Amino acid sequence: MSFLVLKAFLKLIYFDLYLARGNFSALYEKVRGYPTGKKAEVAEAIEQICSAVDMACIWYWKEALCLQRSAATACLLKHYGIPAQMVIGAQQMPFKAHAWVEVDGRVVNDKPYTPEMYAVLDRC
Repeated sequence: MSFLVLKAFLKLIYFDLYLARGNFSALYEKVRGYPTGKKAEVAEAIEQICSAVDMACIWYWKEALCLQRSAATACLLKHYGIPAQMVIGAQQMPFKAHAWVEVDGRVVNDKPYTPEMYAVLDRC
């Protein structure tokens, strides 16, 4: 599992570079266009990948925000053949935006009730 944590850590760095430049549209397109690999053992792979990203976030030198974390998770899941979608949502009062990852309509890297708290703006 340590190799998977390293891959997650590198993805966090990769997407941090997009965020540092304020290039949200490029980040969005990268996640949206990321190719889905060959099918994996879905249930086990989802848990392992989400755990690896969580561990990488612990070791990351600064706080990994939801967009960065979700982009990394979605791309890793896709790499291992899981058709993941990064979802971006917002709430109006008070204004808050949030990103999370879903597989087959089920939230995998956040609380299961997250979609109920935010109006979905886009899925990529």
